[in-house]
Amino acid sequence: MRITIPTISLLSILYSGHALSNIESDEDLFDLSFEQLLDVNISLATKTDETRSSVPSSITVFNQQHIALLGVSNAYDLMNFVPGFQSTRGDWVGAVPKEHTRGIYLDSGNVLVMINGQRLNEPSFGKASVYMPFIPVELIERVEFIRGPGSALYGSNAFLGVMNVVTTSERTQLSASIGEHGELQAGFSFNKELHDGLKIYSNLSLNKRDGEAYSFGTKDPLESYFFELGAQWHNLDFNVRKNATQLDEFINLAGASKGNHHHSENTALQATYTWLDDDLWHLSTSIDFIRHEIESKGLIASAQNTNLVGDFFVGPAWSTKDLAVKVDGSYQFSDSLQVNFGAEYSEEEQFKAGVISSYYDYQSGNTLVENQYYLGETRTIESHPPFKNLLASFDSYALYTQAKYVASEQLTMFVGARFDEVKSIDSKLSPRLALIYDLNEKHTLKLQYGESFRTPVSNELYSNDDVTVGNPDLKSEYVKTTELVWHTEQQNWQMDVVFFNNELKDFINLVATDQAQTRFTFDNVFEASMQGVEVNSNFNLTESTWFEAGFTQLFDEPINPSFKRFAAAAITHQFDVLQLSVNTIWRDEVFVASENQTASASFKQSDYFLLGLTASWNIDSDSSIILKAQNLLDKQYKVFDPRMTDGIVPTQSRKLLLQYRQTF
Repeated sequence: MRITIPTISLLSILYSGHALSNIESDEDLFDLSFEQLLDVNISLATKTDETRSSVPSSITVFNQQHIALLGVSNAYDLMNFVPGFQSTRGDWVGAVPKEHTRGIYLDSGNVLVMINGQRLNEPSFGKASVYMPFIPVELIERVEFIRGPGSALYGSNAFLGVMNVVTTSERTQLSASIGEHGELQAGFSFNKELHDGLKIYSNLSLNKRDGEAYSFGTKDPLESYFFELGAQWHNLDFNVRKNATQLDEFINLAGASKGNHHHSENTALQATYTWLDDDLWHLSTSIDFIRHEIESKGLIASAQNTNLVGDFFVGPAWSTKDLAVKVDGSYQFSDSLQVNFGAEYSEEEQFKAGVISSYYDYQSGNTLVENQYYLGETRTIESHPPFKNLLASFDSYALYTQAKYVASEQLTMFVGARFDEVKSIDSKLSPRLALIYDLNEKHTLKLQYGESFRTPVSNELYSNDDVTVGNPDLKSEYVKTTELVWHTEQQNWQMDVVFFNNELKDFINLVATDQAQTRFTFDNVFEASMQGVEVNSNFNLTESTWFEAGFTQLFDEPINPSFKRFAAAAITHQFDVLQLSVNTIWRDEVFVASENQTASASFKQSDYFLLGLTASWNIDSDSSIILKAQNLLDKQYKVFDPRMTDGIVPTQSRKLLLQYRQTF
């Protein structure tokens, strides 16, 4: 299957061609200063405008200039520069990004991922990166992270963190890139003020990569497009998005093969109407709709190593949809008291649960791996009886409220809660409390407490395939988080130190059902606690040089082998027409003892550094050439994935990308 660009995207380019001359110039990479790096308002964590010192959550925010300096191509890679977070490539239904979050390294979607406030986590796998493994940075205005619980505002999946990607509606820019391993990239954004308060905007990103060769005989190609069209008219905001990603070959369902295939598509619509917005009241209603589709197959058994007449491929052909109606409001009672409130009704449904397989018995409706049932090819069976129970609905409603009370010049309090009920599955109350005390103008202490949950998804509850079998008795997993934060802001530097304690209960994990670990089920298998410290800092060394660094130390062993310590740092210097930024990521060693040395060796990866570089040459005020490098020294390393027999997922080598960017 090839990715086809929607015709509407071409029409938008043709239209924008004669509109560009009327667009004002946007900020570019060279406009970013140290002060702008720190001067950000954060509303994600509270739905009130807060600064770094006043926000009652541990947060990290990247604006578009900052993202460009880090040289990443995929928004998930920003996690590597967020204290408490890491992102590595792993195996699931395709080699998709997997998050490591405050010592938790699982496949269950414990981080809520959103685009413009619309959730991407869906009811089948629950993990955003399965259906959207690639989010191009070319169209991003900023990315906001909550490090810690977010269910008090955002419900299920906002468990250990929240990542919100905000696309641009103000930029008019064209970019084109060429890189190693056959990588090509093109991006285009525009906005246009029309008449009577009407504004339209659009974003388009195209990405293609032939991939690099690996020792097991496959490559890791990528094809992706992302298209967005939006309009703003008086109090109405309207937005539609369409994206598709294709990841073939490499690893899928723990098997490496040139025949592996992963294709995912997402179609989304958002509409928000603001009824009131004055000094006292804010009230808005939004309707969100999103449809997710995936077709994926992985090699389970090779004909070369068995008595089969053909390779056995299998995988999901699934589709889900989510319709949500939300009301958000706030009222300013006085200078010292503001109350936020809201309600949400959501209808989530998995409406397609087919299977892709090279072996199938149409009479019994099963994938029977016997030679007489070999199909001679892989086919999509739209209706697969063993998946019938996956065709489930997850209707839910939620109510939330939050009060911000300024008790004195030094003390501010936040208290709130959200109640969620998922029909026929579970209901949860997620409270939060934060006390923020300004010791003086430069030092702030925060005590933060929150509870979050994640409802099991259809794959965990009802799956029945050649890899996993569901468990309908699963309960929601939840976490109680306490954080003690010290924040300081000096004239030329700022720092946050966060001590966190997570009390985890009813965590869902894969459990092998056979000794060979070829089939798994899900269970609420453990309760645990996880403590650690996160440090985040920024230093203005000179007027043209600044330095930033983050460090995470876990005091307990991670759940599933992962990094117990990791860090990231970047230094940026502004020359006359050249801006140079060098970054590094450091990860601690990972060792996993083999339970059967005759079957596979123990996994060991020593600690390592990954070096990145971005060099930007400003041709004139509107155009620039940018060289981006990830893993500049071509470090050869591997990451652990418990789904692999030997635990090994190979990583990508050096990535060099040369980009031309034109701003209008």
